[in-house]
Amino acid sequence: MSMPLLEVDNLRTWLDTANGVVRAVDGISFTVQRGETFALVGESGCGKSMTALSLMRLLPDAGRIVSGRALLEGTDLLALPEAAMRKVRGARVGIIFQEPGTSLNPVLTVGAQIEEVLRQHAGLRGEAARQRARELLEQVGIPDAARRLDEYPFQMSGGMKQRALIAMALACHPGLLIADEPTTALDVTIQAQVLELLRSLQREAGMSLLLITHDLGVVADMAHRVAVMYAGEIVECAPRERFFQSPAHPYSRKLFEALPGAAGRDRPLAVIPGTVPRMDQRFVGCRFAERCDRVMAVCRQEPPPAVDLGDGRIVLCHLYGANAGQEAGGERHAAPGAQHARRAPDASGVDPAASTLLQVEDLKVHFPVRKGVFKRVVGHVRAVDGVTLEIPSHKTLALVGESGCGKTTVGKGLLHLLPLTGGRVLFEGDDLASLSARGLRARRKDIQIIFQDPYASLNPRMRVMEIVEEGMAALGIGASETERQRRVDGLLEQVGLSPDMKLRYPHEFSGGQRQRIAIARALAVEPKLIVCDEPTSALDVSVQAQILNLLKDLQTRLGLAYLFITHNIAVVEFLAHEVAVMYLGRIVEKGTVEEVLGDPRHPYTRALLSAVPSIEAATKREVIRLQGELPSPSNPPAGCHFHPRCPRAMPECRDGYPQEVAISDTHSVRCLLYK
Repeated sequence: MSMPLLEVDNLRTWLDTANGVVRAVDGISFTVQRGETFALVGESGCGKSMTALSLMRLLPDAGRIVSGRALLEGTDLLALPEAAMRKVRGARVGIIFQEPGTSLNPVLTVGAQIEEVLRQHAGLRGEAARQRARELLEQVGIPDAARRLDEYPFQMSGGMKQRALIAMALACHPGLLIADEPTTALDVTIQAQVLELLRSLQREAGMSLLLITHDLGVVADMAHRVAVMYAGEIVECAPRERFFQSPAHPYSRKLFEALPGAAGRDRPLAVIPGTVPRMDQRFVGCRFAERCDRVMAVCRQEPPPAVDLGDGRIVLCHLYGANAGQEAGGERHAAPGAQHARRAPDASGVDPAASTLLQVEDLKVHFPVRKGVFKRVVGHVRAVDGVTLEIPSHKTLALVGESGCGKTTVGKGLLHLLPLTGGRVLFEGDDLASLSARGLRARRKDIQIIFQDPYASLNPRMRVMEIVEEGMAALGIGASETERQRRVDGLLEQVGLSPDMKLRYPHEFSGGQRQRIAIARALAVEPKLIVCDEPTSALDVSVQAQILNLLKDLQTRLGLAYLFITHNIAVVEFLAHEVAVMYLGRIVEKGTVEEVLGDPRHPYTRALLSAVPSIEAATKREVIRLQGELPSPSNPPAGCHFHPRCPRAMPECRDGYPQEVAISDTHSVRCLLYK
């Protein structure tokens, strides 16, 4: 084999903190070949991003590289002086950070930021730099590139900002591109476009790609080789095919078992107990031992050996070392999720006998657009433009679609957190819009919401007991402070937290624990319906499994109904009974999970589903490419809103919005293909 482009040997990066030394990266070694995509996967906190920052020499002030080498075509990046390293960044190694909104300078135009890279590394200035910047934007698929050069980041969508970052990273044709969670915050359609863009650019330039992610579907779609990282170490490294056929390390296996999907609807997802261990300690044995269901006595006493399994696979585990075969006589935990051994209810269909809890009729939420000195209304943003749906008692309706289509606005509208422009929201037959302020306040307890970001939705100045109790006090639940505190203790136990945690503040919890607190807060007022707005999108797959199991278990025990807003189709398959697909303020298809996901009729639904990365035969799937960006809801296209992007558009699609067509008693679609 030829010399690798990048060779990392025994890299150690430590952070000096008030609590001691945090060994964020603790002796990892790997290689990246020319033209190869090398994926680094694992939970948050395992050291993936710190590895990327170490290679780029962009560590925080508290960080220091203790040992190791990082040879880029024979040059040790870790030994270069900073002046020489500045010439490497952007020229020989590019990087795409996870959050494009915070990675781009908000006070500089996109063109100015790309031209800065060209000026620094390619010596281009003036019109030559601007011309090259325009070519780069065109190369990454941004329409009307000449105009976009003069736009600021806030004027671009998330997908376009990520493309602009890619353009900056590729400006000087680097041999290695580090992509740190490049698609985590993107919709599946935009994610598919960005991944295909990276693939095509890689083929054209022969570039190597170090892909950092926790999405195994993206790994199956993109990687040539995979390394699994846990607690600062690489515990398994293998070619993609071998890794997905038979993951060797117990941690790798648990990551697969925690993935939601249709196959796991009738049972709880496997959960990895506990969390990634604190890295400010010295480890004696295996770092995964406390969470492993195949742990042996030797695992706690000796660090695991690196065992070569052949076929390019290396695993750090006692199961394959000198102690192989001793597992039966060793210590063994109950399988994760065994505490939920009770069979989960079948979510395969909608119970026709279930009563309608919520009925939404022609819901409209428009926001005025004001301009001029007198702020006259010159138009409206039609965020929600005629949505009709029903949610039966004890059931889950999933609302899916791209960002900007109006999903969250629907959730806030039916809660009357936003003023309605038109339509009705009937809850148990009561029209919420016709209720008095007092009557609506009484109904508030029946409908609650769990927001997407547990970091932003919890008041950082309030303790957990105050956060959970606040709704009870406001709505008069609980006769006394003592009774409410008893209920707080019970709610925390109900969501899998200890009552003694109630005196802590939100910053003292992990992301998954914060989301459990948000769920406890929603449950505190004994609701019948909970709007779940992307509650697992920011979570690792293992934490996501815990939250999904909890939501399904609560639905079984308490009879809750959910409006589950998401763009994660695997979560829909696992949790939902019905699905409504939304595009530009309107629902274009709805039906049971089996009907919509198994036999999608609308071209937009088909494109949405085709773009979902899968760990099964991902390289053989046909992705339907949508042209352009989501149109503005302030100026939607005439006729069918989807026709400018639709691969099956007909001339009559421009004439009028399609009427609803029934495919079956429970399945309907708005498309002229079925007139």
